[in-house]
Amino acid sequence: MKLILHEIVHRKFNFLMGLLGMVTIVGLVVFFYTMTRASQKETIRLTRDMGFNVRIIPGGTDKNQFWVDGYSNLSMSQEVVDKLVEQKSVNYAHLTATLHKRIQFRGKDIILTGIASEEREPSGAKKSKMIFAIDMDKVYVGYEIAKQFNLNQGDTIGVLGKDFEISKTLTESGSEDDVRLFLNLQTLQELVHMEGRINEVMAINCMCSTKNGNPLGELRDELQKIAPEADVIMKNSVAEAREKQRKMIDKYFMYLFPIILFICVIWLGSVTMTNVRERTSEIGILRALGFSGFKVSKLFFLRALLIGFLGAIIGFIVGTLLSYQIGPNVFSIAKDYITPNYILLFLAVIIGPLFSSLSSLLPVLWAVNRDAAELLKE
Repeated sequence: MKLILHEIVHRKFNFLMGLLGMVTIVGLVVFFYTMTRASQKETIRLTRDMGFNVRIIPGGTDKNQFWVDGYSNLSMSQEVVDKLVEQKSVNYAHLTATLHKRIQFRGKDIILTGIASEEREPSGAKKSKMIFAIDMDKVYVGYEIAKQFNLNQGDTIGVLGKDFEISKTLTESGSEDDVRLFLNLQTLQELVHMEGRINEVMAINCMCSTKNGNPLGELRDELQKIAPEADVIMKNSVAEAREKQRKMIDKYFMYLFPIILFICVIWLGSVTMTNVRERTSEIGILRALGFSGFKVSKLFFLRALLIGFLGAIIGFIVGTLLSYQIGPNVFSIAKDYITPNYILLFLAVIIGPLFSSLSSLLPVLWAVNRDAAELLKE
């Protein structure tokens, strides 16, 4: 080891070039891997903000009536949500029980929508809410209703004989939500005497991919086994957008990684070859003194292991810092989604020295298998 340290001090530039190569590959891999994972989280958030893409409605619903009115005129037990949650393997997320009812409000047709106070997750994971939770005595007012009747936050309005305080007036959505009054689900159920009944469960399809390319068919088959009284409708455009974005990000890293790897193998191999050629006379003397090829090659491989180990640690730090500094500006990713992945550090410390040694294999074998007299002659 002492001999290796002396050689490093004597040929500092060559050692630093090798170290730079290792730092580069580890830093780039850590950077792009961290960015890829962060991009996937950002994609989930962005597509989540596009809204629910799955609607679970009572089986037997007339689809013509459903699309004309915007909701089913049938109802089902709220227990369907419990069935989906109890079946841990289901591919639904953010299950939100809802009840819709059309009424006359001050001479206008509007829709009352009751929303469950909590979203249910079959996976048991804690996820940020997609929709607001409404207190029992409060109401959220759609944009057009608030505009037409000059309603403001804090005002009191009567709905089906009960007074509610306006908790919030919603911004314009450009959809039927602009003519809705949103209430707590239990409150609406009591107002329309439909306790324990709902006519829709809003959800997100969390299938990343399917074998037959038919996620809706698989979701329906899954639901038929768990809750045959219900049916599924999926917004294909939203689901396909989620899937395409996820695949695009995965392919981006998959194609980029081999290119980085190839360049750095050439880099490290060239640095080792330069080091070998500079030490040709030393290798010849060692071989003439009786040192075996194994002992001579061990000096080079120990040097490569040291480069790999130090490069892995420094590269991880550099890659992580680049992720924090450059990532949000390049990829428009929130810093909250960028976190150090210490598993990568562990893998880098193990794989880095091995990678560095393998990159040095051909130059070292070329040197130690040559005749000592020929090396001394050079």
